[in-house]
Amino acid sequence: MSVVARLLPLAAALLLSPLLLGIIGRIKARVGGRKGAPLLQPYWDLARLAAKGEVLSGTATGVFRLGPVVGLASAVVALLLLPLGPFPAAAAFPGDIVLMVYLLALGRFGLMAAALDTGSSFEGMGASREGTFSALAEPALLLVLCGLAWSRGEATLAACLGGFTGGFAASTLPARALLSGALFLVLLAENCRIPVDDPATHLELTMIHEVMVLDHSGPTFGIVQYAAGLKLWLFEVLLVSPWLPGMRSPWASAALLLGALGLTAVAVGLVESLTARLRLSQVPRFLGLAGVLAALGDLVLLTAGRP
Repeated sequence: MSVVARLLPLAAALLLSPLLLGIIGRIKARVGGRKGAPLLQPYWDLARLAAKGEVLSGTATGVFRLGPVVGLASAVVALLLLPLGPFPAAAAFPGDIVLMVYLLALGRFGLMAAALDTGSSFEGMGASREGTFSALAEPALLLVLCGLAWSRGEATLAACLGGFTGGFAASTLPARALLSGALFLVLLAENCRIPVDDPATHLELTMIHEVMVLDHSGPTFGIVQYAAGLKLWLFEVLLVSPWLPGMRSPWASAALLLGALGLTAVAVGLVESLTARLRLSQVPRFLGLAGVLAALGDLVLLTAGRP
């Protein structure tokens, strides 16, 4: 395909990812009986933050400013590896699934380093929690991606995220359901959603991600929020793409995928509205469940054999 077609997945993510956050907020408001903010509120928030000034801690160094930039750059580069339905990724090669996981880890490290650079024990606590829980979530994510790669016989994101085809779907439906369940749990954890974390909380005993970015303000905080939307987009594409059927028109396939992403955001909003946040001591069990589901899915695939 042309260069323009290869850049469409990245362009769609850059333009539409804040909309996913708006859908989640809208669903939570409706379930809670509130009118809620407009659907496009995340866009207005980003514009407002970009126009604001910035307050820096007296102990912060260049690491504090660089952390959010590293997080955003890592998310953008990871999205370059991600196809969007029939539209291929801008960069694809064998083993790109491993690079994507490392890029997500790099972005997380950037925020953790920025939190530690403030010299605040409060933000250091959040960075410690983030590192601990991400170490439990990454194995589950890798198991899911390895299972999809093995079933397709090719360790590329393009193969892993291929559509729902007859032979593949019929022979591995239980395994794919297990892997999707594990990936949805990882999505909630990696994107700091309830029941693992609450992006709206300011309680010291429950904060994980939000405590790391308390000192960020203005454009820097806008970068953090924008990178969070891109990361949510990435995980939703990983979750829904293997389930979508192929269609004759590439634009119809892309529209179907975008609709599925919106429905997934609705599901995340419903989960956040209908469940309570877990205690910190229960989060490892939650992530352990994701790992068990992913391991069971891989075992089912190995038992059934490659289709």
